[in-house]
Amino acid sequence: VGSALKTPKFPIWLCSINGTHSILFSTNRLLLSDWKMEHVFHLYFYNGQRGQTRTAHLTIDTHSHHWEEGRCEDSSSPGKRSPSLEMAIRTKWPGAAVSWNGTDPFF
Repeated sequence: VGSALKTPKFPIWLCSINGTHSILFSTNRLLLSDWKMEHVFHLYFYNGQRGQTRTAHLTIDTHSHHWEEGRCEDSSSPGKRSPSLEMAIRTKWPGAAVSWNGTDPFF
């Protein structure tokens, strides 16, 4: 795939999550060229499946605060699982908090 796997020329990532092909993208091209844009930003996700009636709008926060961690259930606890899409996003932005903005998380 080459060096553009995690940092492509355009903020568009083709994904295969749980065997389903999908697209994850940003409308902000500066996301890839200005590290300050990676603090809080928006990504959009579409998989083309019948169950997804609209593109999911996600807010990614790569600088969540340590004092907020106590309010959330530990993601490694036995009853808590992260959606596969969130885990895929965290391969590029480790530790990122993902807000689904009212959409029920899927994958």
